[in-house]
Amino acid sequence: MRRNTAIFPMSSAMKLTGLTARQIRYYESLSLISPERTPGNHRIFSMNDLDLLLAIQNYMEKGFTMKRIGEILNEPQKVETPEILKHNEYQRPLLNRGDLSRFF
Repeated sequence: MRRNTAIFPMSSAMKLTGLTARQIRYYESLSLISPERTPGNHRIFSMNDLDLLLAIQNYMEKGFTMKRIGEILNEPQKVETPEILKHNEYQRPLLNRGDLSRFF
């Protein structure tokens, strides 16, 4: 429940993931992420959204195409395909509470 609560504005998402606003909006346009919106139509992100952004970033660093990343994210039961398992760094740690403590 807590990880699904959208509380981070775009600026915080950018700082925590190292992505630009343009990259995040691009991933949203491809339906890879779907952050919630405020009544003023501003994006707000949950911890799960940030984890997803980090996963997308990790796949991009590994050389996966956007199409393949979309397939991987939309079919979680096939995440452990040989194509993905050959990348040892795939098991990158996700954000945790300690990572966020410097922002509060």
